[in-house]
Amino acid sequence: MITGCGAISPNGLGRESFWQSCRTGVSGVRQIGLFDPSPFSCQIAGEISGFEPHRYLAAKERSHVSRAVPLAIAAAMEALEDARLLPEQLDIEQRRRFGVILGTGGGGFEFTERMYALWYGGESKKASVYTIASSTHGTLSSELSMRFSLRGMSHVVSTGCTSSTDALGYALMTIRQGRADRILAGGVDAPIAPGILAAFCLMRVVTPSWNHSPTQGSRPFSRDRDGFVLGEGAWMVIVEEREAALARGAKIYAEVAGYGSTCEAYHRVRLDENGEESARAMSLALDDAGVRPDEIDYVNLHGTGTAINDRIETRAIRRAFGSRADQLACSALKSMIGHPQGACGAAGVAETLLAMRDSHIPPTINLEAADPECDLDYVPHSGRSSPLRAALCNCIGFGSKNSALVLLRTC
Repeated sequence: MITGCGAISPNGLGRESFWQSCRTGVSGVRQIGLFDPSPFSCQIAGEISGFEPHRYLAAKERSHVSRAVPLAIAAAMEALEDARLLPEQLDIEQRRRFGVILGTGGGGFEFTERMYALWYGGESKKASVYTIASSTHGTLSSELSMRFSLRGMSHVVSTGCTSSTDALGYALMTIRQGRADRILAGGVDAPIAPGILAAFCLMRVVTPSWNHSPTQGSRPFSRDRDGFVLGEGAWMVIVEEREAALARGAKIYAEVAGYGSTCEAYHRVRLDENGEESARAMSLALDDAGVRPDEIDYVNLHGTGTAINDRIETRAIRRAFGSRADQLACSALKSMIGHPQGACGAAGVAETLLAMRDSHIPPTINLEAADPECDLDYVPHSGRSSPLRAALCNCIGFGSKNSALVLLRTC
């Protein structure tokens, strides 16, 4: 059961601000302000504005960690408060049964880039003594465990874009196996840095066409899309064993009911055109949840805005859902926040939880020119009211990876 949710997003600081922007189609994509983007073909990103890291970390700590750490702490604090689970009120055994499973694609790469700049710029004495530790993906979950005194497992999943979807899948399996009562799970990424952007520009996968109008830059499923927009953020949830949640009278958003994951074993970055393994990941999640395709009310799409990804994801939805695909409402959160890499799956889950709570399907914005190869109901421009009992959240990643989760509204 998911009993708490927190969000630090380009289009909203805090869960309700994030959701209000999502339901009304407000973009958080803007001109990059973290550094001078003028040398790059793409100069826009889903960059978080107004975030105050000093509220979550002392100044002496901030210089020793990546930007991802305070983002993750902020989202985790909100999720814990939302679940009414204050760690200081838990006894030692409860904290030993409370784990952390975090998904990230780039982890501390942004921090590593900053340290390299100091070393190669002749200012090595300014580099952090924790450069190695804070550059290592695995310490991100430790930062949360230490901050909240959680003594259960503390793991990081890094599988590219599917990272946080897989983290939630592992949280589900861990609780099913009785290895924990509660998991702080989700995703964080902060990849907006010069070297990372330069590499994506070299790959020609980020859009060069909307520097003049950033909020229109992320255009999943639109005929005129020409690449994704880099994003950042943290989205965290509390996954709790059912009886433990009910015993304390917890508010329940939804049940994480099913998880599926596959690999095409095809290419480092390209997808197989047939969409077979992406469809199979969705079918595995449905089977794991005991849910038929015709019972799904909504699909939260990966929807990056690249020509190949959107086309193949559409094909995969049709393979997985058959004739039901034409009745499915689907939407792409990345149209509003860009692509936060390994955190994107958790972002989609957070949006879907709130959509289920309020019976409102969020839109896909910037879908102005229909692509004949992308022919599903993407809920363009404006959201719509609709009861949502069952939803599927889909993710597709570099390295031929595919993962999906099924959420069920239980009350």
